[in-house]
Amino acid sequence: MTPYLVSALFKWSFFQAQSERPAQHVADEAVEVSLGSLLQLSRPAAGVSLHRSAIRALQSGGYLARFRGRGMEFDETRLYSAGDDIRSLDWKVTARTGKPHTKLFREERERPVFCSVDYRASMFFATRGAFKSVRAAQLGALLAWSAHHHGDRIGGQLYSETHTAEFKPQHGQLAVLHLLKTLADARQGTNASRRGVPAGAALQQALERLSLHARPGSLVFLFSDFRKLNQAGESSLIRLARHCDVATVLIYDPLESRLPPTGHYRFSDGTREIAFDSADSRTQAHYRERFEQRCDRLTSLARRHRMRFIACCTTDDPVQVLQRAMQSR
Repeated sequence: MTPYLVSALFKWSFFQAQSERPAQHVADEAVEVSLGSLLQLSRPAAGVSLHRSAIRALQSGGYLARFRGRGMEFDETRLYSAGDDIRSLDWKVTARTGKPHTKLFREERERPVFCSVDYRASMFFATRGAFKSVRAAQLGALLAWSAHHHGDRIGGQLYSETHTAEFKPQHGQLAVLHLLKTLADARQGTNASRRGVPAGAALQQALERLSLHARPGSLVFLFSDFRKLNQAGESSLIRLARHCDVATVLIYDPLESRLPPTGHYRFSDGTREIAFDSADSRTQAHYRERFEQRCDRLTSLARRHRMRFIACCTTDDPVQVLQRAMQSR
């Protein structure tokens, strides 16, 4: 069977399975993301540009490589060294200075794009908009489709307290579909029978693996609420930022930023219950301050290590969030 036929059959199976899904099993898109909704993000993803430089030829990818060599984009002129290609001599500078100079070019190469999606228990929550896990999956799908539209390889990572799935960067729609299916099939408690690691350890391990997995020069997006980010996790994030362009995307719910209006409230996680009165101004201030400290910590970390920080509320449109982020400096 030819690779083309295998790819075609694989794509057909995705759409066929989606069309045959019984209506009563179609999940509420605000709570559980579906494959169909992620497939539909292909068109709006065309408006999300990952390019940072003007490129003359798209056949070799849409980014300027960090190393120098022979290519399409002129970089600089320097003194001729033994072994340089004489075809690259800069005759104008040579004539003006009386010393041989050669031209250097910066090659246009494809850029691997990674999206790391947090599916820990804290991500399966929202009071308005959609679950944080749904927003993370939608943002990851938009990134994958955008990379595909620009001819880049797309890789990824999906992790929780009980499991981690990783995808090596690959070309083509098949790689995107594989990632989207994994995002849609993953459920909170899928491996409930397995004993998971603490939330902070899960995030730390994911960042450690990503810092080893992503090749230098990659564009890496991290979609998470970054709860329980410890010092070891920060160190892994810093190592990742040393050789990759990193964007940290904080996904949060409005209730995490401030308490609801004055009143008596009762919360439960299924096993425990707490009740409190939000009328206390000190409680309100302390709660808001804790969230602001988490944001300030991530913002400061990003600023110090040349990472991009993006905030996405569960009520935000994920397409607009990425468009604004990529258009800004």
